[in-house]
Formats: sequence, structure tokens, C-alpha cells
Amino acid sequence: MAASNFEERDYFTDPSVLLDPYGYFDEMRQRGPVVQLETRDALLVNGFKEYLEVALNTKDWSAINGLAGSGTPLPFTPEGSDISAQLEANRDKFIGHELVVCYDGKKHKDVRSLISRCFTPSRLKANETFMKEYAGQLIDQAVAKGRCELMGEISTRFVTLVIADLLGVPPEDRVIFEEQIEKGQTVGSIENADNPTAMESVYFIGGYMAKYLAERSENPGSDLMSELATATYPDGTKPEMLELVTLATFMFVAGQDTSAKLLGNVVRYICDVPGLQQEMRADRELIPWVIEEVLRLEGSTKATHRLAIRDTTIGDRPVPAGTQAMLGIAGVNRDPERWGDDANEFKLKRPRIREHLAFGRGVHTCAGAPLARAEVLTMLNVMLDKTSEIRISEQEHGKPGSRQYPFEPSFIIRGLEKLHVELDPK
Repeated sequence: MAASNFEERDYFTDPSVLLDPYGYFDEMRQRGPVVQLETRDALLVNGFKEYLEVALNTKDWSAINGLAGSGTPLPFTPEGSDISAQLEANRDKFIGHELVVCYDGKKHKDVRSLISRCFTPSRLKANETFMKEYAGQLIDQAVAKGRCELMGEISTRFVTLVIADLLGVPPEDRVIFEEQIEKGQTVGSIENADNPTAMESVYFIGGYMAKYLAERSENPGSDLMSELATATYPDGTKPEMLELVTLATFMFVAGQDTSAKLLGNVVRYICDVPGLQQEMRADRELIPWVIEEVLRLEGSTKATHRLAIRDTTIGDRPVPAGTQAMLGIAGVNRDPERWGDDANEFKLKRPRIREHLAFGRGVHTCAGAPLARAEVLTMLNVMLDKTSEIRISEQEHGKPGSRQYPFEPSFIIRGLEKLHVELDPK
């Protein structure tokens, strides 16, 4: 394709991209599904087919830069057509190297085997009663007032307590964790170019997880941390305690942030798409369809990142070892080559909707996807049960068609900082 005539905006720092990442990805698509960024030493992968080509090729691509982002320079100078030895020698220099989202190969496979035991259908089913009861308490409080700030008063509190309950975090510590996360910097911050993903909150919570896991090793119960504390890898060996601590910490932090943002995004669409809320009230079977279409249009993760560890290709484009690539999930999920000319529009019961990439694809597919879906489905059912109408506050966000929404200042997360809603009782 011919180059477009616009001046390229920096995805990693430009506030206009934060407000409208989809316009950015549409602009960049004019130059092709895979392009060299002018503002960073990285490729942008913006096509559905091309995304899959990279995400499924774990032989030539590493996830080590998943948290640092491809906008961050490598901590070494790549040399030759295979940098796998260099990468391993410098792995501990990458932000988030100790978290499963950045793992590769056998280590990633082993740790994922532990996670797969945690989000089984039977375990989520057993937690269903708790989710319904707690969702009911939160919505009752909001309906009694007639309004709430959804993200702080309901969404974050709900998903934080759900994952805390699953893991077995003691009730008295949950408020401490909420406060620590609230104080911490968002992952992939566009406001701190020198340190976009600070790890202080992760380390703080990790100290508590170490204590819990040590206790569960001696006296296991029925929670997820007991499962982790007594688990073995597929070959029968036991994980080191540090590995379990970082895994439990990551599950807690990642499990509450993206799910909370998803709930906010779904409620926004329910209120802003004309007639949608009424359709859902009349037919609850539509709720899963709505969730999946919002995941496609406005999933909680805008982009993920990879590093080429060997000379490879994307399509017919040569990619040298040492090349960083941003996989633009937010753009790929609106790629008209895959989704048609209405790719930017909300369409209920879109064909093959579950093929969206909001939770990734391949070995790094989000393990917590079943929990996220269950949380949002439960909360939406409870909200519809207990209200006759849910509205976006025009005083806070403006009238339909000219809404003003504050988004998390992150190049990774797509989610609202605040969402003020009004709720009429049943």
C-alpha cells in the first residue's frame, strides 16, 4: 500500500491515541498490516492474519517484552541471526521477566500447567453463589442511592474480592491490597516514559502471598493458593516457592484489573447503544453475545508485544532477529479484512464472534478468560435484575453522541478510570 500523508503519532505517549486508539490503528492500517513505526524501533502488527502468524510462532518469537512493551529499547545489542543465547543471558534485565506473561518455552508450559488447575469450570461453578451474593450487595447499595461511580464503587471492588476469595486472601488483607493497587502506577503508563510499568505494588503484594503460601504448605485448604502450594509440574517436580509467590501475585493483580475494565466497557455500551439495554432485559440469552462483541470492540488489552529471537518472516516480510513487534489487539479486532466493512460498529450476534483476540491466542491466551466472562455475566444479570434502567450520568459525561470519558493512561490497558451511572430501581 502507498504511504499515507499523516504525521505518525507516538502510540506509547500521545494522549490523543489514549482517547482513540482505534483511529490510530485505522490510520496505520493505510500503510499495511505490518509497518515499521517511525516513532519507535519496532514493528506494528495490525492485521488479524498477521497477528496469528506471530502469536502462534513461539519458535521464533519471545514474550519477554510483554510488560516492558516494544517501545522500550532492548537491554542488549542483538547480534546475528539467532539471539536466543543473548536473550537468556539478559532475561533478568527485562521489566516483568519474573512473571508468567513474559515466560517462554518449557518454563512457560510448566507454569501454565499450574494455572490451568485454577480456573476449571467446576471451581468457577462453586464460586458462583459467592459472586451472585456479593454482586447483589453492591448493586443494592448503588440502587438505594440512585447512582454510583461504577469503576470504584462496584467494578474494582467486585472483581478484587472475587479473585481474593478464589485465591484465599484473608478478608482483613483485601482492603490493604485495594489501597496499594489504587496508589500504584498503571501498567504501561503513558505518563512515565522512563518507567512505564513500575513493579512496586506487585512486590508489596508478593510479600503477603509468600506468607499465605507458606501457611498453605503446612495446612492446605480448598482455595487456589492451597492448590498452588501442593502442586507439581507435569514431570512430577515441585515448583520453587518464589515461582509460586510470583504466580499467585500475578493472578491476583492481573485478575482484578482487566476484568474490572471489561465490566466498565460493557456497561458503557449497554447504555450508549440505542435499544440494547431493552433487548437484553427482554432476553438474557443476549448477554454473552454483548460481552463478546464488546471484547472485540473494546477489550481490556490494547496491545501485547513480542521479540524476534531468530530471523523470521511475517507474511513475505523479512524480520531480523532482535526486532520488537507490537501486536495491536485493538486494531486487529477491528481489521476489516477479517470482520468486514462494519468492523468499527457494534453488531449483536456477529458471526464467529468468539474468534476475536481480546484474550490473545496461542500459548499466551489469557488463562483467566473464563473467570472474566463469569464475573461480567454474573454482575450484568444482577444489575438487570435489580434495576429498571441504567443510564450514563449526563452531568458527569455529557449527552449521548458527545460523551467525555476518562481512560486509564496506559498503552497496554483499555479501560475507564471512572464511569458515573444512574440506576432506577425495579
